Amino acid sequence: MNIFDTIRKETRDFTGKTAVIEGDAMLSYGRLLSFADMTASSLRAKGVGRFHRVGLLCGDSIDYITTNLAVLSLSAVIVPVSPEQADKEIKEIIERISLDYLIFEKGTYQEEGSEILPSEGLLKKELRILKRNVPALPYAEYYRINPAFIRFSSGTTGASKGVVMSHEAIIERTDAADKGLKITSEDTVLWVLSMSFHFVVTILLFLRRAATIVLCSHNFPESLIEGITRHKGTFIYASPFHCNVMVRSDLLSPWSLSNIRLAISTAMKLPRAIAEEFSAKFGFEPAEAYGIIEVGLPFINLLSGGESREGVGRPLPDYEVEIAAKDTDGVGEIYIRGKGMFDAYFSPWQGQESVLKDGWFRTGDLGRLENDGHLTIVGREKDVINFVGMKVFPFEVEAVLNEYPLVKESMVYGVSHPQYGQLPAAMLVLRNSPSRELDLGDLRRFCYQRMSQYKVPKDFQVVDALPKTASGKVRRENTPH
Repeated sequence: MNIFDTIRKETRDFTGKTAVIEGDAMLSYGRLLSFADMTASSLRAKGVGRFHRVGLLCGDSIDYITTNLAVLSLSAVIVPVSPEQADKEIKEIIERISLDYLIFEKGTYQEEGSEILPSEGLLKKELRILKRNVPALPYAEYYRINPAFIRFSSGTTGASKGVVMSHEAIIERTDAADKGLKITSEDTVLWVLSMSFHFVVTILLFLRRAATIVLCSHNFPESLIEGITRHKGTFIYASPFHCNVMVRSDLLSPWSLSNIRLAISTAMKLPRAIAEEFSAKFGFEPAEAYGIIEVGLPFINLLSGGESREGVGRPLPDYEVEIAAKDTDGVGEIYIRGKGMFDAYFSPWQGQESVLKDGWFRTGDLGRLENDGHLTIVGREKDVINFVGMKVFPFEVEAVLNEYPLVKESMVYGVSHPQYGQLPAAMLVLRNSPSRELDLGDLRRFCYQRMSQYKVPKDFQVVDALPKTASGKVRRENTPH
């Protein structure tokens, strides 16, 4: 089974229909798949084949989609790498996932040892390919699960992992998600999110259903407005940040979204104020989606207003949910099982059977089930900061801060923000230095060189000591909110 072959089969009656629009460039399904075939031939000539892990470092574009499809058609494995990530983070992905190849957009990575990837299937971008010599993997299970994607992620224990998804899992989870999204060939999807973080359940599903995808992430919100007015968009997949921009934009009138049948808000909790203001301006609320990389998209709250706004809805038909170790208010850890579950963690390797218990996945989220089966999420069991849907792990940021010469120790925590979800902030204990000697500009430059900009704390507070437990551990529950 192969997701590319599935897309080709399911769109065979739509070869002349527009698949992707990027500015003035438009590609039909026939041309998109033809371009993917041509790019696959170029990759095959460079040695790319089944089971090879291929990193893709490229901005959102038609070429990004084409290259993804080309790699998948060869039964090689896509490892998304975001251009927004710092060099140190990119190198960590390359090493931890043992990439066999890195395909990168010119200017995003050092070119030494790389070659131009020649292909008539590339529309605009100049891509290069770097072949790496890596030892054979010691775990045989990798070669038995038909892997298609590995999404790099950082665990709360400090051990980074890659979430491995097979072709079969991707087909199952896109089918499962569509029972809520109901995508058809009549849909024109207005896309504003990052494909490096959102691709499997969304872009691949849209292609399977022969929808038209309009890339609106550049020059936002003007590009979105063009998608609405020129291309008559019917479906928006966005984050609360994008929803808020739409509310604030004078370029969008209350009637601008009259053709939109469904607007999905995902990646982070949709603040009540944004939902209400969106509804007041456009006449309907965004539907909130709750996705988990290991599971897929198990919840889409298609209800609106009142109590229903606070939850993520009922599970879609192919999923079950349980609340474990409930307290007196019915709050406990959320467990989920269903179709399209991930197949393994890559580094360190953990097969599905060692992670799931009777098929149940521990989400790390705390929530409760209402009497009508509606799920409400009340917080995270893990210490994760959610900044516009991008996860910031405190220990990761603290490790960088503690490398700064004047910093003795640090504690990173999240501060609630109505538009961005949470902003990372930090308490710092200095090495026998008064606070006036700390150059915050220099500290921020130090951080920007070592991690993504969104992970850098937006506020620093110098303190004499960090709050700690009797055993000497940092006590995070006393951090300001």
